[in-house]
Amino acid sequence: MIQSFAPFVNSKTEILILGTMPGIASLEKQEYYAHKRNHFWKIMYTLLDNLPISEIFEEKIQLLQANKIGIWDVLENCERKGSLDIHIKNQKENDFETLFKEFPAITKIIFNGKESHKYFLKKFGQIKGITYHVMPSTSPANTMSFENKLKIWSTCFEYPINTFLGKPFDGVFDDQ
Repeated sequence: MIQSFAPFVNSKTEILILGTMPGIASLEKQEYYAHKRNHFWKIMYTLLDNLPISEIFEEKIQLLQANKIGIWDVLENCERKGSLDIHIKNQKENDFETLFKEFPAITKIIFNGKESHKYFLKKFGQIKGITYHVMPSTSPANTMSFENKLKIWSTCFEYPINTFLGKPFDGVFDDQ
């Protein structure tokens, strides 16, 4: 049985990014998105215009929180061989009812991959007052290019990233 981490949210959190369950590298380091080839932190630092990427996990969390972004996982615990979500079984979801009561400023959930969305929707459905956005997984198992992941992720934020990439995102997931 593997365990997720505590949520990184505070009273100012408006956007909650949800993964499914930390992978092996993250569990070993006890840090979200610790795999060297995971694009999560590169995407966040690029979108939030704060390059270079810090090596210090606490500074990464501070950057998210300064931008009213929190992170957590849909699942509290599960059994899983390896790091792939498709191998998850005997899962238990985190307590989102309590989280949303405690942090009512959360109005947007960004799902890091289709699997996190699938598990969340199955257990909680559509929660009134919260919009959902399903983004391509930042995992190295998703072979979509960094540029395409960045373009799609940028649609969830009010940052001028589309001009950086040359053209607006057309809504089509080219590599997925």
